[in-house]
Amino acid sequence: MAAVLAALVCIATIVIPIPLPGGGYANAGDIVLLLAAYVLGPGWGAAAAGIGSCAADLILGYSAYAPGTLVVKALDAVAAGLVFRALGGRTRSVPALAVSGAAGEAVMVLGYFGYEYLILNSGAAAAVGMIPNLLQGAAGVIGSALLTMALSKVIDGIRKDEA
Repeated sequence: MAAVLAALVCIATIVIPIPLPGGGYANAGDIVLLLAAYVLGPGWGAAAAGIGSCAADLILGYSAYAPGTLVVKALDAVAAGLVFRALGGRTRSVPALAVSGAAGEAVMVLGYFGYEYLILNSGAAAAVGMIPNLLQGAAGVIGSALLTMALSKVIDGIRKDEA
């Protein structure tokens, strides 16, 4: 399941661009990333998120970002998965999905800021880069909540099979 979700994170990152106000675009990878955190939990969700997102960076030619993406997106899923679990892990709970997703995406925004500022030495550009990351994070939270609720019966079935 983690491998399938990693592949879906990669595909959603590459294939589904989300136009942003003022130009540029985000991607739908965070929607699937958060779904992976909710379905698989913080451990396997982190593996799916980090590997899938890193693979997308490598395929798209953003190799300078690949190491940071591996870590940042994995931590994004860890945070979302832990908060989701702490809030009861109900796939039909809009507040739990919103708070969990926001926690994960906050990690993503701060993680990329740190990576760009400290590792890529991008200075002020790292701060400017927070704006599209915030927009992508918001799209990820909303999209993942909608997708998770739409798939809630399937997810609940998977969880019962694992128990």
